[in-house]
Amino acid sequence: MTRDQVTQLILDAKRRKKLSWSHLGEALELSKEWTTAALLGQMALSEAQAGTIGSLLELPEDAVAVLQEVPYKGSLPSAVPTDPLIYRFYELINVYGTTIKELIHEEFGDGIMSAIDFSMDIAREPDPKGDRVKIVMSGKFLPYKTY
Repeated sequence: MTRDQVTQLILDAKRRKKLSWSHLGEALELSKEWTTAALLGQMALSEAQAGTIGSLLELPEDAVAVLQEVPYKGSLPSAVPTDPLIYRFYELINVYGTTIKELIHEEFGDGIMSAIDFSMDIAREPDPKGDRVKIVMSGKFLPYKTY
């Protein structure tokens, strides 16, 4: 069974059981953001976590085993995303990427923000002109070292 097949089983079961990503995150005692990434195939689950999801979603044993494998990270089917929502993030980085880089370097020095030691929170922010999407990302700063 491939990771893509497991992801499809998860999406089908989630829809059939009318569960939210938040509910699945609560079942694992993890954030909805990390849980969603994991169940869409971007993170490996522990044996206990995979078992919890397997039971909750009634997944076959081979799917539960795949959930425990370290995945190939990066899930976009093309270099430039075509999905409108994902494309807007691509556009955001194209427009503001150099600004983000410059400001991080000015504040922290030469380095990067970790996507490994990382957390994210996505929330609805009510606004009279139309609700807004609020995304907070927090990653450890990793300076480049001299040697």
